[in-house]
Amino acid sequence: MLTFERELWEKGYEYIACIDEVGRGCLAGDVVACAIIMPKDLIIEGVNDSKKLSAKKREKLYDIILDKAIAVGIGEVDSKTIDKINIKKSAQLAMKKAVMSLRDKNNNIIRPDFILIDAEKIDVDIPQMSIVKGDSRCHGIAAASIVAKVYRDRKCIEWAKKYRGYGLEQHKGYATKKHREAIKELGPSPIHRLSFLKNILEKERQLNLFGDIYENK
Repeated sequence: MLTFERELWEKGYEYIACIDEVGRGCLAGDVVACAIIMPKDLIIEGVNDSKKLSAKKREKLYDIILDKAIAVGIGEVDSKTIDKINIKKSAQLAMKKAVMSLRDKNNNIIRPDFILIDAEKIDVDIPQMSIVKGDSRCHGIAAASIVAKVYRDRKCIEWAKKYRGYGLEQHKGYATKKHREAIKELGPSPIHRLSFLKNILEKERQLNLFGDIYENK
């Protein structure tokens, strides 16, 4: 999984930032991105696309990755902004924020020489490459996906304490049946993405309507 990084190291690039985001498809909460610069030729056993790992495994790898990383940056974009500018632009903005906030263990700002991104492009004046399915093909992007996932999941647990009844600590804001039912019962919370709910609730309304028509036949 170091093929992309090694090609760049051989070309003289030293600080290669790898980026991934999580929360793009959620109905509630921020979209979160992580940018990370890992040491040259380091492979951490078990690092893979965060979606393929258990929560327990991600938590364990999260600490190892942060301990080994040269620099880490987190970027977040809230639901209000997502509603305003759309999710794609919000994910790109979160990625840009992550790159701009890259800091080493001494809290020094680190500017990468090159950027590897999971299937996206961002508006920065740094050479970059978009890699389709990068989180399963590139070690650094996989590491970024794990950090972003654990970071956001922990935020969901905190949101769940503030906005009770939605089950955010369980489904992490995704459109599960329980989540949709809670939204219909309680209405949206301040962190729900209203632009997403419009489609979800309309589909629910249509399904209920069709169900009523069928039952009345």
